[in-house]
Amino acid sequence: MIASLGMYDMPHLRGAHDRFWDAIRASLGYGPDQLSRGGDPWAEWQSPDLLLAQTCGLPYRARLHDSVTLVGAPDYDLPDCPPGHYFSYLILRRDDPRDLADLSRQGLMAFNDPLSQSGWAAPLAHLEERKLKPGKTLQTGAHIESIKAVLNGKADYAAVDALTLLLWASEDTDAAEYLDAFDRTAPTPALPYITARERDPKPIFDSIETAISNLSHEDRCALRLKGIVNLPPSAYLALPIPPAP
Repeated sequence: MIASLGMYDMPHLRGAHDRFWDAIRASLGYGPDQLSRGGDPWAEWQSPDLLLAQTCGLPYRARLHDSVTLVGAPDYDLPDCPPGHYFSYLILRRDDPRDLADLSRQGLMAFNDPLSQSGWAAPLAHLEERKLKPGKTLQTGAHIESIKAVLNGKADYAAVDALTLLLWASEDTDAAEYLDAFDRTAPTPALPYITARERDPKPIFDSIETAISNLSHEDRCALRLKGIVNLPPSAYLALPIPPAP
């Protein structure tokens, strides 16, 4: 069986994620001894051996929803955001005076991946609602790399998963001082927990819920985990699939 919680598994959070998985496994009564790390996420997400993983909303609705079972959506208690949802912060360097319209016309936007809800789909929708579109773009491969691209001047702005930005900023407070989260996108369903197509999701949902309540206060705060929400697949599938860059 495969268990993977790689979407927010930053080095400083690996111990907390290990303890989170230990708590899930203890409640569930079975599962691999350790989390899978470093594997091919697409292979893991689509494996019949998948017990638990977290994917992004855009891969789920674009490719995965027919081949996996949705377990639920984590609640990260983000500011001004419904339970089980998240959003993206639009970031730029603090000394850059341009607004979003100027950035879309003159700037270069970093994004992590064209199949990222928070890094590509959400900012594209945000710009379109304002009759704007990104000009030049740079694919970085990861939200942290998008942050670094803005910091070092390779990009002018980026859309970054709100939780990623908050988790990163809590660890690298000095670098965070050079960035300004100047705008935010509309909330969408948070990165879903999934399991294999033929597996019953309810015991897994219940075990995640129990595990979160049993985590230490320090680990819950470190992971920003408040709970898990039972969102239907339609909450994800209702969103449009954006054009590729």
